[in-house]
Amino acid sequence: MSIGNNIRRLRNTAGISQEKFAAILGVTRQAVQKWESDICVPETDKAVKIAKYFGITLDSLILDSSSRTVEEIVSSNKNVKPDFDNIEAWAPYTNDIMIELEQSLDEGLDLEKYRELFSAVSMLPKSEIRHKFCDLLYETVANAQPIPDYKYTEPSDLESIKSLRKPYAFKSSKSDISALEKKIHGAWIGRVCGCLLGKPIEGIRTDELIPLLKETENYPMHRYILSSDITEEMCEKYSFRLRNKAYADTVNGMPVDDDTNYVVLAQKIISDYGRDFTPNDVSKAWRKYQSIDSYFTAERVAFQNYINGFEPPKSASFKNPYREWIGAQIRGDYFGYINPGNPELAAEMAFKDACISHIKNGIYGEMFVSAMLACAAVTNDIKDIVLGGLAQIPCTSRLFEAVLKVVGDFENGVSKKECFGKIHTLFDEHKSHGWCHTISNAMIVTASLLYGGGDFGKSICIAVETGFDTDCNGATVGSILGMRNAINSIDDVWTKPINDIIHTSILGAETVKISECVQETMRHILIDKELIK
Repeated sequence: MSIGNNIRRLRNTAGISQEKFAAILGVTRQAVQKWESDICVPETDKAVKIAKYFGITLDSLILDSSSRTVEEIVSSNKNVKPDFDNIEAWAPYTNDIMIELEQSLDEGLDLEKYRELFSAVSMLPKSEIRHKFCDLLYETVANAQPIPDYKYTEPSDLESIKSLRKPYAFKSSKSDISALEKKIHGAWIGRVCGCLLGKPIEGIRTDELIPLLKETENYPMHRYILSSDITEEMCEKYSFRLRNKAYADTVNGMPVDDDTNYVVLAQKIISDYGRDFTPNDVSKAWRKYQSIDSYFTAERVAFQNYINGFEPPKSASFKNPYREWIGAQIRGDYFGYINPGNPELAAEMAFKDACISHIKNGIYGEMFVSAMLACAAVTNDIKDIVLGGLAQIPCTSRLFEAVLKVVGDFENGVSKKECFGKIHTLFDEHKSHGWCHTISNAMIVTASLLYGGGDFGKSICIAVETGFDTDCNGATVGSILGMRNAINSIDDVWTKPINDIIHTSILGAETVKISECVQETMRHILIDKELIK
């Protein structure tokens, strides 16, 4: 290879224009062009300068004597930086620095005075400078003090959480093995059906959802949305993408979804590590069984934090603006399944799972759902199920207050329309922080259970037609009522598309039979015989 070709290759590899290279060497751009075209060669002093600039020997430049030249250039280049435009969403802290501000304000941190600074940094182009500014903002958040009049006490460690619980006693009756198995089967199927109901419209906002349901003669919602409901005209009219969705008349089994992945994954965690698993065991299972592409928001941040050496619970808090989002709340079902009648133990297991990716109300959401499922195995009273779950989280928390307000409104005769209207007023579904927060969605789950009156189909439809995180809320409500009512209560119209199958992204369990998952669940229950006495 000629010296001209070597110079051109070296310059291009370093990403330097001919104009800039000429200025570095003190020559004209035309001189560089002539060298690279082999019209002439650089004078000796210029050749030495070129070799020194690229960190190679002179004979490498002239004779191309080393096939490792380019590798040497790259390794010697001290200014290697990422392509900031290509960094994926959910990965860098910089993408959602305004969510960090909103989350921090929710936690009562004294940061409102920095709003303009957060906003200015968020508008910087994707670059190293923006990353450096966000690092400084993270330090500001980490060192921020709470506002003096913040009224909530929200710890993220289990013992402190336990110390702030408000006990609630209710009448319960344990089922025999056969009846319990039907409840467990109902919980698995109920979660899957509720998830499938909400899956095709996950992400839609109600200003389009309600007109779509009305146009398809499915409002109030009472059935799955089908591909046959959707016309080309609708696809063009609505900004929400309606093509190529997982409609119930196009699937064979439950398609891959994180809401169902986590139930199967939790079962594998218990199988691998036992009922005494630790948060570190959960993080190991995450890395072992799924790729990072299977995780979103808080979970993806936590996954990256594990890889970078942050063990739980640090993995939940380091540069994680999604730390109180719904992600943990959708992961706790299995711990309720395997602890029928023992909401405290269900909540403790849920804590060990949640604390690897969430803090405060993000943790409480998973504990709340897990405990409700444990209660639903032994009582039919919806209020008891909700308050039994609520008894496992701090009574000094925002989540406790919000859920209790929904229960109070229901008992005081507040209409369904007014109740869900209040949720939409409190949380802006058009902002991702409100749309995906634990509290907004936990309120929807609670209200759907109460206003659905224990009816499986009615309740999951209420949860989905309300908007927000449709597949998550449909799944959680379906799981709880499936447990309460048992498998025989779920109509074939809901179960037929499922065909006893869940497809997952879990390595080694890409397709599982629900009936087999139920049998494994029963085995995990029977390990602790106290649960069935």
